[in-house]
Amino acid sequence: MGRPYILLTNDDGINAPGLLALRHALSEIGDVAVIAPEHDWSAAGHSRTMHKPLRVRPAKLADGSDALVSSGSPSDCVALILLGLLERRPDLVISGINLGANVGCDLTYSGTVAAGMESVIGGVSAIAISLDSYELSDFCPAARFAAYLAGQVLAAGGGEPLLLNVNVPALPEGAIKGVQITRLGRRIYHDVLVPRADPRGKAYYWIGGEPPAGLPEEGTDIGALVQGYISVTPILLDLTYYSKLAALRAWKLTFY
Repeated sequence: MGRPYILLTNDDGINAPGLLALRHALSEIGDVAVIAPEHDWSAAGHSRTMHKPLRVRPAKLADGSDALVSSGSPSDCVALILLGLLERRPDLVISGINLGANVGCDLTYSGTVAAGMESVIGGVSAIAISLDSYELSDFCPAARFAAYLAGQVLAAGGGEPLLLNVNVPALPEGAIKGVQITRLGRRIYHDVLVPRADPRGKAYYWIGGEPPAGLPEEGTDIGALVQGYISVTPILLDLTYYSKLAALRAWKLTFY
């Protein structure tokens, strides 16, 4: 059996250092193809480009390795490949390494996780990996763990495609305590509306505020990071609130 074929993307853009660190680590376990957005798509969510053409051009990463750059979102990048842009279909998709954790409700905003969602929709397992820091940090521990985890996912083989959301504490490798399998925690956002006026006096707005916090509950992704552990959370795309189905049926809703 040949080396696995791994598709690498991100939401921080083609020049993000986390992308390059991840490519170096993954090249040890498989053949890696890179396609990334031409600019930062942070907080873009699971967006797809449907009303204008997508452009793809060759690019080089900082180490001189080949890549593709797309005008579209992270989800577009994955869709392009799964729909046949490259001759070979990937065995695994990895998105990251994102600068800043993606925990709790962040997943509904995250372009990093959205790329993994697009992969699973297309039938291919995916890993979304983020570093718990908003400052440029050492991506190597996160990259090495991603390569290790990728090997485990590939070895597990068939069945339903799997999406794993991974968050790594921004600690030296020797200070990371281990790995916890977690559920999603509860984010606390500190967003504020910042009104401004342009030179013509017309209003415009920024959404600003302090970085989000979270409740460090035991067993959650947020709790694991606070304790110095890598968090690995299996993600299901089925958003049905199953425990509420019976209650809603009891309403005996009708249409008039």
